[in-house]
Amino acid sequence: MLIAQITDTHIKSPGRLSYGKVDTCLYLWQCVNHINALLPRPDVVLVTGDITDFGRQEEYVQAGLLFEQLAMPYFLIPGNHDLSDEMRVEFNDHSYMPSHGFIQYVIEDFPIRMIGLDTTVSGQPYGLMCKERLNWLEKQLMSQPNKPTLLFMHHPPFKTGIEHMDVQNCRNADALGRLVEHHPQIKYVLCGHVHRQIEIAWHGTLCAIGPSPAHAVALDLSPKGDSAFRLEPRAIKLLYWNGTDLIGHLSFIGGYEGPYPFFDNDGLLIE
Repeated sequence: MLIAQITDTHIKSPGRLSYGKVDTCLYLWQCVNHINALLPRPDVVLVTGDITDFGRQEEYVQAGLLFEQLAMPYFLIPGNHDLSDEMRVEFNDHSYMPSHGFIQYVIEDFPIRMIGLDTTVSGQPYGLMCKERLNWLEKQLMSQPNKPTLLFMHHPPFKTGIEHMDVQNCRNADALGRLVEHHPQIKYVLCGHVHRQIEIAWHGTLCAIGPSPAHAVALDLSPKGDSAFRLEPRAIKLLYWNGTDLIGHLSFIGGYEGPYPFFDNDGLLIE
């Protein structure tokens, strides 16, 4: 099984640029085409929040038009830039999405069980796993203790060293970590929010942040580093399930030379 992640698309209304610089609609269109052209093609796409820039209905309409071009099922959770009610209006045909409350759910139809978590706090940039959400997650995990499971969420539950983003990470993360430790069927925790590929060994499993297909948060690990972004090579994260483990890869969006062979027709390494 192959899982693709799209995160932090920050879709604007048609013709508008994010931060006056980033054509997020064009970049998502290119990302969708890139995923559809992959061989093998991913079985599913997980969209891990910040779908739109301001949660406006016209932004969700534009996002929906682009996501609907995906050739495989896709599942969405909100980020801090999203508004859940507006999101539900545009994606009202997504039957997995609860009609009220937190937008979190379980996808059971694949070799990997996928649990989407809603870490958003209304009006705040940071995330939270409150007692209600933790209790819900524990109930889902206890119902299928032997099935390999992937958690996906917007806010990462660990600090990255990028200070202006770390103050916006998922709060009550220690409680989430203790819950994860008690459920070894969790093979991976997949996050967004930071617009960079970052990973850590976390509470007995792997936890990773995927890159944005648009702009990247500037890699500045100095104390009090500026809040800024760069237009770096864009990518998506892929998770390959080999029957035992989830293995993470990056797939860069765009045209690059190759593939070129290592060996000639006689099986000799090309000098």
